[in-house]
Amino acid sequence: MTILEIIDISKSFGGVQALRNVRITIEEKKITALIGPNGAGKTTLFNVITKVDWPDSGKVLFQGTDVTRLKLYDFAAIGVLRTFQRSMPFGEMTLLENVICGGIRISGIGRWGGVFRTKRVKGILKKDQQKAEHLLTMVGLFEKKDMLANKIAYGEQRRLEVARALASNPRILLLDEPVAGMSAEESLEMAQLIKGISRSGLTVFVIEHNLDMVMNLCEKIYVINYGMIIAEGEPKSIQNNEKVIEAYLGRKEIWRATSS
Repeated sequence: MTILEIIDISKSFGGVQALRNVRITIEEKKITALIGPNGAGKTTLFNVITKVDWPDSGKVLFQGTDVTRLKLYDFAAIGVLRTFQRSMPFGEMTLLENVICGGIRISGIGRWGGVFRTKRVKGILKKDQQKAEHLLTMVGLFEKKDMLANKIAYGEQRRLEVARALASNPRILLLDEPVAGMSAEESLEMAQLIKGISRSGLTVFVIEHNLDMVMNLCEKIYVINYGMIIAEGEPKSIQNNEKVIEAYLGRKEIWRATSS
């Protein structure tokens, strides 16, 4: 079943055509990847989907509803959450507080809950804390829950960002280069985390440059070059697509060495 559909999206910045009639279909409860060279339009597409940027033309459908004109701050409310290339935790808050903040939209604490600590509010806060602790356990950060977010390692900050996004109970999670800058061990941990998230029933749409991760993690891959989708399919077909090899890596030998 389709959960997210991008239909003929185009976007330009001045004289630069960043996206050209992009069409992508994201199936529910699956992991889909978008790959391509630097500057191909990957992050621009994520920005258009979530209204960081507005498209020049085309439509975005979420569960069959046109959300093209939806405001940026409304996306979490419909169940669309994303992370960014650069990790942005609330540095002066603990990991636990970061994750609790991620779930404020659905906590039910209300506008005055932070001021008047009624019995009801205390009950909600206790449940929010238990949920945050569960998510920190899921991403392997529970033991550091009381540390400030700006004191943990970069790879841990990326996992914290995922936990914070999950706190809002999204229907689909958009991950912008989740293992960028990570070591091989950290990348493997993140891949295992994403697989676990997917098994729980969450749809994942990921941009990534790590070819091994994409080929082993994703069920469907789209390839973008110069703002246009040039190929789509299962990992094996993408790996052997001559057009993709030439456009994405320039030489067949590089791809085969990377994926061997």
